Parts: sequence; structure tokens; C-alpha cells
Amino acid sequence: MKTFDPSETAPRHNKPHVARKRFGQNFLHDSGVINRIVLSISPQPQDRLIEIGPGQGALTFPLLRAAKRLTVIELDRDLIEPLRERARAHGEIEIISADVLKIDFTELAAGGLLRIVGNLPYNISTPILFHCLEHAAVIQDMHFMLQKEVVERMAAGPGSKTYGRLSVMLQLRCKVEPLFEVPPTSFTPAPKVDSAIVRLIPLSSSEQLSFDQGVLERVVRAAFAQRRKTLSNALSGVASVAQLESIGIDPRTRAEQVAPAMYVKLAQLLSATMTE
Repeated sequence: MKTFDPSETAPRHNKPHVARKRFGQNFLHDSGVINRIVLSISPQPQDRLIEIGPGQGALTFPLLRAAKRLTVIELDRDLIEPLRERARAHGEIEIISADVLKIDFTELAAGGLLRIVGNLPYNISTPILFHCLEHAAVIQDMHFMLQKEVVERMAAGPGSKTYGRLSVMLQLRCKVEPLFEVPPTSFTPAPKVDSAIVRLIPLSSSEQLSFDQGVLERVVRAAFAQRRKTLSNALSGVASVAQLESIGIDPRTRAEQVAPAMYVKLAQLLSATMTE
């Protein structure tokens, strides 16, 4: 695979693009990091690749050379035409000018499977993750650049201080695999936090536990809303002490000590109770 040359993303006009804070823009420029990301993704010509927030094309062009075609979702209209112009030398690009949170990935997949990649804006990374989860059935895998702290929360297990709602909801739908860290100096402008690359692989239907999404969301949100309280107190408006004990949850325990599967058991119990 051809290595990345940073000069390939340099604007061909005199006025450089200024990163916009409202879009959470931090442009990746470290060729070593870029090559490592592309190798981790290992794009193939048959892949249906979707890139969220291509920016100035640091990942776009290496991905495009490997896969020959690529769909990108970009909100900043000032970046679109320069990106389209420079992409011609590398492959076939489709540019969707839209807010990613309004994209129907299931419709975009058109019966196939998507591979989604992106350097996600840190200010809306969690909403994007949850939006992708809504379409997990049509996603083969996801490779994202995120704030290191967010990746740690995504992969954390019960008992960890970083284990929380994000950990539970993601791990019930995906295999979460942190890959490597990326320093602030790899970006322009440099963010004030460290970043990390994470791979998410949606679980197959046979691997997934069955639960009502709305009920589970309500349980997990209430449990972690007041982390220092025992579950009997945190869930007082959601589940009774007797219900917790009936499925093997100690009411005196705290939210971060309960495994994802136990939250599912509680959601299943509550769903069954509501239908009686």
C-alpha cells in the first residue's frame, strides 16, 4: 500500500482553510499516524466505505487509492469542492453534504454492509456513536478517531472508574477494540487532549442479547445518573428492591459494578412486567 504524502492534501488555492471551532475541526497531518490508521482499516476494492468528516482529505485519499471508491459525509461546505477536485486523481468519490446525525445509514447501505471510518468531532462524538448503533445491522465495522478518554470509557469493564452508560450500551451491540493512541501534535490545530483509534465490530444476531432498547436506555441512564448512590436509590423510580434481588443484583451495589448482561436481565424483567 502506498504511504501517505502530506502534501497531497495541501489546498491548491492561496487562501488556506481555517479550522472551524463550531464544527470541531482538528485536521490530521501526521503521515505515520495516517498510514497506521489505513493499515488498521485495510480497505479493499469491494468495500462500501463511508468516511465521516473527511476534512482536507488526510484519510480520504489513501482510502480512495486502496478502495477505488468512497462516500464521504461533510458538513462544512467550504471543504467540499477542494476535496472533490483533489479526489479525482485517486478514485471515485461521492460527497454527501449533510449533518451525519441526519443520515440514514440503513438506506445508504442499500442491502449491503458499510464500513464506516472517521476522525469524529469531539464535541458530538457520543451522539454520532449512538446514531451509528441504530444502524448496526448494516455496518460491518467502524474505525474512529476519538478523544482518548472516550475510547477508555467505551472499552471499560465493570468495576472501572471509567465504566458507564457508554460502556454498557456499546458493548451490548459491538466488540470494542482500542487500537492505538494519537498525540495532539498530529493535528492542526492541536487539540488539548490525547486521541485514540478504536475499532467497533457489531455483534451478530446470534451474539446479541434480546432487549427492549427503550427500557434498557431508561434503566442504564437512571443507574449512572447518580453514580455514588446504591442501585436501590438510583433506580427507585424504575425498579424495586425485590425486582433487583429477583435477578441476582444486590440493591446495595453501585452502577459501575454491574455487568452489561445484568442490565439486560433487569430490562427484560421490567418489559415483561409492563406487558402483564
